[in-house]
Amino acid sequence: MTAVPLSAPPAAALTIAGSDSGGGAGIQADLKTFAAHRVHGLSAIAALTAQHTRGVTAVHVPDPGFLRAQIDACFDDFAVAAVKLGMLATADVIHTVADALERYRPAHVVLDPVMVATSGARLLETDALHALRTRLLPLADVLTPNLPEAELLLGQPLPDAAAMREAIAALRAQGARAVLLKGGHLPGEGDVIDTLGDDEGLLTWAHPRLRLEAHGTGCTLASAVAANLARGRGLRDSVAAATDYVHAALRGGYRPGRGDVVVLDHFGAAAHD
Repeated sequence: MTAVPLSAPPAAALTIAGSDSGGGAGIQADLKTFAAHRVHGLSAIAALTAQHTRGVTAVHVPDPGFLRAQIDACFDDFAVAAVKLGMLATADVIHTVADALERYRPAHVVLDPVMVATSGARLLETDALHALRTRLLPLADVLTPNLPEAELLLGQPLPDAAAMREAIAALRAQGARAVLLKGGHLPGEGDVIDTLGDDEGLLTWAHPRLRLEAHGTGCTLASAVAANLARGRGLRDSVAAATDYVHAALRGGYRPGRGDVVVLDHFGAAAHD
């Protein structure tokens, strides 16, 4: 029997987030995104949700000790090139994750501050907001909030593009090294404008606004950024590729359930990467 030579392993990225039983967001979207980017996906489940395309019906948060065991197992055996953080529902969970990141010091941390589901269900306890601000923002290489999430983090409305630019500076002042502020919730008929603020200044990307209600876009964008960083791309290049990926996945989106929510087509979008 002829031995088959093993190929070099792909880069590994770890998602620490919540599970979506409906398969459209959370850990499931993260792992699909990693696979579409040819990155080996690792996961530590920080929350379990019972949800589908019409809403969230239940949330269960595992013991923080078990979450830490999952994270330790990943770092013990894999060279984790990037970490993506998603739904971290409680202050105890956030402190557990922050302690682990401070120990392992991964090269890249992408923080998607998941607070409210597409259906409107709140996914972050009130007392966890302070922990997110004080423990995780200073560990984030890039923070990826949408407008409602940025408004909650800053405690003020963001009604227009000028306010978005000010918000990026304010969030960087709170500790995030870079901020990718998503503009999909900004009212208007024009393009969706996503804005990155980093040490080099501000950079924007525009994509045509698609008239649909989508599920998992925030998870996917943050995971795509993390996957690109894990593969060795620079931050601005990673964000540019990630925004294109999400737009392509939205264009190919489909409705797998009885609700009107569109789920992204990850593997159809992979050809655009």
